[in-house]
Amino acid sequence: MAPRILLARHGQTEWSLSGKHTGRTDVPLLEEGRRGAELLGERLHRAPFDSLPDVEIRVSPLARARETCEIAGFGERATVWDTLMEWDYGAYEGLTPADIQAARPGWLIWRDGVPEGESLGEVTARADEVVAWARAEDRDVLVFAHGHILRSIGARWLGLPLDFAARIRLNPTSLSVLGWAYGEPAIESWNDLGHLAA
Repeated sequence: MAPRILLARHGQTEWSLSGKHTGRTDVPLLEEGRRGAELLGERLHRAPFDSLPDVEIRVSPLARARETCEIAGFGERATVWDTLMEWDYGAYEGLTPADIQAARPGWLIWRDGVPEGESLGEVTARADEVVAWARAEDRDVLVFAHGHILRSIGARWLGLPLDFAARIRLNPTSLSVLGWAYGEPAIESWNDLGHLAA
């Protein structure tokens, strides 16, 4: 079977709760985020995932992703990978969309990018690197990372331009699976929060 990529977004932080763009700022998990990571770990350790014994795991170096990975029970098996870091928001770091819209009405990150940060092309290239790595593996892979980079990976897995990611929301501590249907890249599940209802 062709490999799949499982995407785990980090748990809730103060900045994600308030909607602030959290790129490279190392914001810790809230208690809610730590509990979400526990529940995600419990889900991944029972059927049908069964602790994912043969899966290669990579994690963003940022603390919120690493902590989510560790609490979920995969820290010892995970390799830190800078490619999974969140978008560098440059001058928009720490601002909410409303803050930015006040200065730039109609602004959309997926179309307009950010000043003094990563370009759309640079984010696309990083997402493509993750997709190429996952497809080159002979087994499923699991990554722990961040909302915008994971949405970017989702768009690029499907072979779509980066701006498609505007249409696929991703909540903290969600689980998504990208796989195949009839030989074509497909979304098996997206933004699954079933474990948080436990």
